[in-house]
Amino acid sequence: MPATDQISSLDTSPAGDIQDVTADSGRITMKALALLVLLLFASVTWAQEQPGVNCVPIQGQGWEGCAPIGNSQQQVPTSPDHWGAIASDSNTGALGTASNNTLGKGMAQLIAIAICQSKGGTKCKLDVTYHNKCAAIVVGQAAHITTTAETLNKAVDKAMKKCNSTDDSSCHVYYSDCSRPGWIK
Repeated sequence: MPATDQISSLDTSPAGDIQDVTADSGRITMKALALLVLLLFASVTWAQEQPGVNCVPIQGQGWEGCAPIGNSQQQVPTSPDHWGAIASDSNTGALGTASNNTLGKGMAQLIAIAICQSKGGTKCKLDVTYHNKCAAIVVGQAAHITTTAETLNKAVDKAMKKCNSTDDSSCHVYYSDCSRPGWIK
């Protein structure tokens, strides 16, 4: 097709030009509006998840989140109970421990007994079962003392005090652990 034929086939009327520009502007305006709404939604969502924006950061072993400030209706993530158990065989001196077990009290007890038996214990018995606390074993010449408390230091201090009250000069911490991640030791 010759160049002159192409030119004559174009709509050069002022109304046609205005309609095309208006239609293109409408598409551009709708795209811009859609993009603006998307960015606004994304920024609001991002801001709600950021520490310091109506919440304070919290975290634990394998999780993190944001705790609400004041009267906010957001739910705070909770951590499951963590169980611990200590089993021993006084005849052989075998010891089995389980801590930070989230499968329940019974599972922590089974693990402690199984570990005690795997270390040569033939008459392993549970010394203590605890949850969301700390435990300590202090050993002296005559016996071992098992205690639990809210913190590791308190559990150790409590067991040492009991052992030292027997006038045993060889008291020492044999084992200590907590059954809850994030506890201050």
